Amino acid sequence: MTDTKKHIVVVGGGFAGINFVKSLGKNPAYKVTLVDINNYNFFPPLIYQAATAFIEASNISMPFRKMFRKHQGFSFHLGKLLNIHAESNYIETDTGNLSYDYLVLATGTETNFFGMDNVKKKAFPMKNITDALAIRNKLLLNLEDYIQRTDDPNREAYMNIVVAGGGPSGVEISGMIAELSERIVKKEYPELVGLKPTIHLVDAGPALLGPMSTVAQKEALEVLEKLGVDITLNTAVKDYVHDTVILANGAEIKTKTLIWTSGVIARELPGLPAEKFGRGRRVLVDQFNTVQGYENVFAIGDICFQDTDPKFANGHPQLAQVAIQQGTLLGKNIIAKDQGQRLRPFSYVDKGSMAIIARYKAVADLPKFSFTGFFAWLTWLLIHLFPIAGFRNRWKLLGNWVWSFYSANSDLRLIIRSERKRDNKEVRTNIHG
Repeated sequence: MTDTKKHIVVVGGGFAGINFVKSLGKNPAYKVTLVDINNYNFFPPLIYQAATAFIEASNISMPFRKMFRKHQGFSFHLGKLLNIHAESNYIETDTGNLSYDYLVLATGTETNFFGMDNVKKKAFPMKNITDALAIRNKLLLNLEDYIQRTDDPNREAYMNIVVAGGGPSGVEISGMIAELSERIVKKEYPELVGLKPTIHLVDAGPALLGPMSTVAQKEALEVLEKLGVDITLNTAVKDYVHDTVILANGAEIKTKTLIWTSGVIARELPGLPAEKFGRGRRVLVDQFNTVQGYENVFAIGDICFQDTDPKFANGHPQLAQVAIQQGTLLGKNIIAKDQGQRLRPFSYVDKGSMAIIARYKAVADLPKFSFTGFFAWLTWLLIHLFPIAGFRNRWKLLGNWVWSFYSANSDLRLIIRSERKRDNKEVRTNIHG
């Protein structure tokens, strides 16, 4: 019997990809294959909390197979996209080829190191769960190394942490590290009495939280300075050599840890012609998120550039809400298209931006007003709780938050090493640097 179901291949299981699949629902007219290099979805806005041992990574993650276990037409393909053969309607991955009737590209962004090879090799990006655990290990190892390496002439580098990028991610992790350093080091590291790590936050722009309101920018600056964060503005990082961050103004900071939150670029989509891409490597799409020049290839979320929205003629910001709304609408539009109904062009509904700075301190820019302080922090808490995938995950996370915020402590400060055997030889991987 011939299978009449249309096959939709979705590449990328972030906000855009999973909301597209959810929007299709359990429509029997489609088979959906989700392709991703990881077998789980995670919640990027809270990556910094996993990186600072404040919450468990499992609280903000869920396996795709579990997420869509009740969708009979759903299947998962673990693999990395290698090539798109749009003319022949199939893609290549490192684990096999997949043909499609519709292709939805939702691969998101990757860290942009702006051509600085040393930074790319040695800095710690903060884009996914693996990055978060690497940062957590490194921060904890720095303290142990400082205690043990008393004769190291470069010992101060273990106690200096440089965060490059003063956007929400950079501000949030700087504030979190500063608070943990203040409370945890005093309680648990008697060898470091009178000492605590110094956090250096560096940004090339004139203000922290550049895209947000001046109210938010001022609050972020004041709160972080009170926490002891050393803030350098109007200055870019130029290099990272010999455990030294070199700034554009000639200043140097000795450090074993450079956390890079300074920019992103769209992931590569091999196989699509160069003329299909705009600035930031974002693929050009029309008002229905169709890739220009194709009828059955779509791009949603951070990966795409769309200039048809009257309020965003220069393209949409690369934010979670854009990805969620585009994924949801595309699912409805594909169903409408196959039923001969009218498609609805994408129009972004801006719900505002938020950032947490420290315990009980946050900033919120809503469409009509901005506010800061405890109420903004509480609003941030609630808004970030409900989008977490899985009912159980929400309650686990809420429990972690309540205890961690109340006690300013957690039990997650574990230095994790992986050990495996390869060719009968034990290989030990750790984050010592």
